[in-house]
Amino acid sequence: MTALTAVRPRASAVQQWWVLTTRLVAPTLRNGEVLVGVAVSVAVTASLYIPLNRLMEGPDLGMSYAQYLLPLIVLQAIAFASISTAFRAATDSVQGINRRFGSLPIAPLTPLAARITAAVYRCLIGLAVAIACGYAIGFRFHRGPGYIAAFCLLAFFTGLALAILGDTLGTKSRDPAATAQWLLLPQLIFGFLSVGIQPLQRFPSWIQPIVENQPISRIVDALRAFAGVADGTGAAVTWSVVGPALAWVAGIIAVTLPWAIVVYRRRP
Repeated sequence: MTALTAVRPRASAVQQWWVLTTRLVAPTLRNGEVLVGVAVSVAVTASLYIPLNRLMEGPDLGMSYAQYLLPLIVLQAIAFASISTAFRAATDSVQGINRRFGSLPIAPLTPLAARITAAVYRCLIGLAVAIACGYAIGFRFHRGPGYIAAFCLLAFFTGLALAILGDTLGTKSRDPAATAQWLLLPQLIFGFLSVGIQPLQRFPSWIQPIVENQPISRIVDALRAFAGVADGTGAAVTWSVVGPALAWVAGIIAVTLPWAIVVYRRRP
């Protein structure tokens, strides 16, 4: 008698990535996470623009306050996406999902790739909603399609850098709520101590060097240059404006991506 044994074909890495990505994305359409992301962008826009519009308007802005504020609204929306990514990673770590993945025939980096893909999905939604909110208060793009694409790409890669950082910190965490709170704190500090809120010269002189050279200020300056101004008097798109923003984004990715790979290669 011959025993027949069936060998189940092993799923490809791409199939595994797709299944794990769907696991993270599909619930956001049912549990209200997408609506919360939309509400965050709307709330940030209203809470900053409505009380500060008349207070901040002035010739030193060189543009309307809606035009001035939009880059910060975009970065706040993207930062919220990274916090959501960190919370999800910490939840998987606490609930033993990562340990379960470690016992399955899954490549160590596949869960990381899936979570980063889900984070990109959140960032794209946040970017779209933030720009829509900007258009509602008067923001407009005043340069060509290439500059609009550059604006979106810089925002996207900023979100990618923050997502990798948030996911890695969340994976190392054992408290999802605390992780989200600790990531929210620097977002608020750097956001309000940046040129995204008001021009550099309106800050006290002793803190201006910090405000000018911190990452959010540099990225905001580059986004404003890409967006342009109606009368053409805005900052030119030069390497001195765009270079520091790219350096900050590339630096964050260069530091956090190898760390993330080391963390995920260590099976729990």
